[in-house]
Amino acid sequence: MSESAVQIIARGPRENAEAAAAAIDADPTLEGATYSILEEDEDRNIWRIDAFPTTADEVEGLKATLADYPVTVTVEKLADADWLAMSLSGLPPVRAGRFFVYGAHDEGRVPPNAVNLKIDAGAAFGTGHHGTTVGCLEAFDDLLKRERFERVLDVGCGTGVLAIAAARTGSRIAVGTDIDAPSVRIANENAALNQAHASFVHASGLNDQRVRKHGPYDLVFANILAPPLVVLSQDIKMALSLGGVAILSGLLRTQERRVTAAYTSRGFRLEKRIHHDAWSALVLRRMG
Repeated sequence: MSESAVQIIARGPRENAEAAAAAIDADPTLEGATYSILEEDEDRNIWRIDAFPTTADEVEGLKATLADYPVTVTVEKLADADWLAMSLSGLPPVRAGRFFVYGAHDEGRVPPNAVNLKIDAGAAFGTGHHGTTVGCLEAFDDLLKRERFERVLDVGCGTGVLAIAAARTGSRIAVGTDIDAPSVRIANENAALNQAHASFVHASGLNDQRVRKHGPYDLVFANILAPPLVVLSQDIKMALSLGGVAILSGLLRTQERRVTAAYTSRGFRLEKRIHHDAWSALVLRRMG
């Protein structure tokens, strides 16, 4: 944003800050917004959100969302810099089962006994830090203790972290799709960075020939939002082999019943729920 770049800071008690952060995550118009949330003052129970908007629309959207919560908001002008890199540098690495997701700034903290995934967000959504992505990785880690998945599809791949995780743990085919072209480019770059045999295509749905030719899949990740998860329930069923697994996330706990009903009505069996704060990940198996 050059000379007009700003940092938006919101402070308040933990419950207020977490509610405001959840509202940012739930707003589809802010899905690309980069922010971090951390404890600033333990004694006074003050938590802080640091947001680094990259467009004027993100500035206004963040301000409007934060205004609905009892947090103190300030906007500071910043000099020219790489704001995305700056904001990501404050995010700690994430451990989810056997997976360790980290950025370039944590190169020296990589453990030797993990599947290490170096993820560059760039202009894509999803660093691996969000509760929905962590839930997907934890669900996948649990499944890998009992079974293997030859063919994996990641719907709404963002940075590609989920398909890359599959490729790095033995999946012969790992394909990702996204409606956002920059995300597809960044996901392919991340696959190369991680030496993962995963490929990503710019597609608006599961009926794209480049997606269908590798099916049926043994596992489908869909870390998007609750409404499209419901809409895509039949398409995801048809993309899966009988007995195949869908790991669904991007939904709030309050949306679990609606999403689960859409899939169980199509012959899926709910096997597991994983919760992180207000967010949920669902593991469902196609039984019919």
